[in-house]
Amino acid sequence: MLNQLRKPLSISALLCATIFSLSATAIDLTAELPSRVSNVKAGNQQVVLLGQELQAGQQAPDFKVVDNNFKTVQLADFKGKTVLISVVPSIDTGVCSLQTKRFNNEVANLPQDVVLLTISTDLPFAQKRYCQQEQVSDMAVLSDAVWRDFGSNYGLLIRDMGLLTRAILLIDNTGKVHYQQLVPELAQEPDYDAALTALADLLKKS
Repeated sequence: MLNQLRKPLSISALLCATIFSLSATAIDLTAELPSRVSNVKAGNQQVVLLGQELQAGQQAPDFKVVDNNFKTVQLADFKGKTVLISVVPSIDTGVCSLQTKRFNNEVANLPQDVVLLTISTDLPFAQKRYCQQEQVSDMAVLSDAVWRDFGSNYGLLIRDMGLLTRAILLIDNTGKVHYQQLVPELAQEPDYDAALTALADLLKKS
């Protein structure tokens, strides 16, 4: 029995422990971030967002997230391409799932030099399971759970929740913020038509 208790932790258990530790550290660091009361509401309450607010026309900050194999992905990886980022609070909840599947379906309608990404603070394990279950395979689904780097750099991290607010971002092929939509109600779907029209207009100018 004693020998059994001394068996080393499995790789999966070690990964979970590491991610939990890294995430906890990242959450503590958010105390240093600027905060603002936003126009986004969760129910009847306005949410406080952490990080620097983005402005259209500014250079998009780089960010560091991970894919479902814990491989680091950065905005710099898509240099020279147009990038649409769909931001969701938690991928396997109803509205977030609808948003993710809608953009996954849009990939087939877009040129190859347009990259679609979904980012949430869900753990990569949960994202991988969701994508397999819902057959989301045409765009990358990435996790901001490890460092909260995307949420912090883009001013989209909800204080006291550890989640990202629902949003759509469009970054042009020079790396500048072209369009940003912060969905005014956390439980509401984004305006897909407005975002896709902004993308179409940008592609015409490229």
